[in-house]
Amino acid sequence: MKKYQLYLLSILSGLLLAFAWFPHGWIALLFFAFIPLLLIEHTVFSNPDKFKSRIVFFTAYLSFFTWNILTTWWLKNASWGGAAMAIVLNSLFMALVFLFFHKVKKRIGQKWGYLIFISLWITFEFLYHGDQITWTWLSIGNAFADSTSLIQWYEYTGILGGSLWVLTINCLLFSLLTAERTKNKFIAIASLILLPILFSVFLLYPKDKYEKGIGQQKVVIVQPNIDPYNEKFTGSYEQQLQKMLDLASLKVDSTTDYVIFPETALIEDIWEDELEKSKSLNTIKKFIVPFPKLKVIIGAATAKAYRQTEDISTTARKFSNGEGYYDVFNTAFQVDSRQQIQKYHKSKLVPGVEQMPLQFIFKYFEEFALEMGGTTGSLGSQTYRTVFNSSDHSAIIAPIICYESVYGEFVTDYVKKGATFISIITNDGWWGNTAGHIQHLKLGRLRAIENRRWIARSANTGISCFIDPSGEILQATDYWVPAVISGSVTLKNELTFYTRFGDYIGRVAMYTAFLLIIYSSLIRFKIIKKS
Repeated sequence: MKKYQLYLLSILSGLLLAFAWFPHGWIALLFFAFIPLLLIEHTVFSNPDKFKSRIVFFTAYLSFFTWNILTTWWLKNASWGGAAMAIVLNSLFMALVFLFFHKVKKRIGQKWGYLIFISLWITFEFLYHGDQITWTWLSIGNAFADSTSLIQWYEYTGILGGSLWVLTINCLLFSLLTAERTKNKFIAIASLILLPILFSVFLLYPKDKYEKGIGQQKVVIVQPNIDPYNEKFTGSYEQQLQKMLDLASLKVDSTTDYVIFPETALIEDIWEDELEKSKSLNTIKKFIVPFPKLKVIIGAATAKAYRQTEDISTTARKFSNGEGYYDVFNTAFQVDSRQQIQKYHKSKLVPGVEQMPLQFIFKYFEEFALEMGGTTGSLGSQTYRTVFNSSDHSAIIAPIICYESVYGEFVTDYVKKGATFISIITNDGWWGNTAGHIQHLKLGRLRAIENRRWIARSANTGISCFIDPSGEILQATDYWVPAVISGSVTLKNELTFYTRFGDYIGRVAMYTAFLLIIYSSLIRFKIIKKS
């Protein structure tokens, strides 16, 4: 095989991955999308005198760059810098994982080589859920967000189970090209494809089993459709809040338990040590008075000034007069009929957009991080999950803000703290009418399945909806139109296997990869012989 043919194969792999991706892809392509890349690696592995290992890296980078740019190009609508960081670095990390697989395989041989590929890739996806350099949008298991009837078993495995499924089938199908074909091998591959699908169908029935719970709550979801690039920063905060309350009034009555507004809906400058002075919060309190059961969940940009006796966070910025420090947060509030206010600070911040990763290294560049609510510089965050309680403790809600809904194990922390249903508040207008906001919506379906919880989703510009515990989207609104919907959610308190144990598949993969790397090192230093 010639070198240019290897590069053509790498482009083919990237295209297969991109065309398999939701919301417009064909999921079946995913089960053999890695085969061209595996063929490249096998060719280099089998012809060390003809091809250098760097060919594996360059072809892999081309493949993953093709996949990344075709599926996440829309990031540039929010931030060119964030888009460049996500696409270039994500492609680089993926290519390095593939190169590392090739290097280890050269030492341990074909027998264990594809086990190291699967374990390394899943380890990469698992570790990529960290706090600094993190971008899990293209984790392979996410691809089934538009095919939830196939992966109801995510309540046991999370998305890493989907990644394991896809990678294993790719490797087995590839073995048909390079190894002896046997009847048993065909049966094994067919079983591995079909049995998870049959199990998923089994989990969907009876259809009413996810309607049972410990109670119900009537929820109103508001989609104000305020243009985040223009109207959000031109109209007064009083006018914009009144617009949202007018929409809510169309559906709210004495039986309503919750009204949910989107992320950063309040644009007043709110200082957290002076919440009682906030005109916006006081207006919401007045709105609640006629409705004794009502709780309002709403997003806001808030700030906290540090006292001289307090420790200052790494994200704190100086006041313009140079005296003292303060932090800016992406915040969710719950206001209830008792005039009590609960708050939560967004914990998972978008790298390069809401925070500058590795600030201890790149501190002087953080002003180039553009927060999607209009604030420059890295935002503050909290390191633990907070749930919102109703005054009678009949309902406990997870206040998930935007990007946080992408992280499976992260969301389980809310549920383990007692959340009986989930809210997602977001502002998806930054991406425009692209695949981005649709992908973001449908990733929420995976969180519903993993935890078997109802989700109420309020998106400023759409799509707002309810998602039931089987991942079905209900009452979806149109994009870029004002809307308000009302429905009932069932409260549930059971914990799924995945909620309890999280990304255990990632941990097993990490330990497996570690042992195989140790084994390869022992071979390299001739402590043991290759088996």
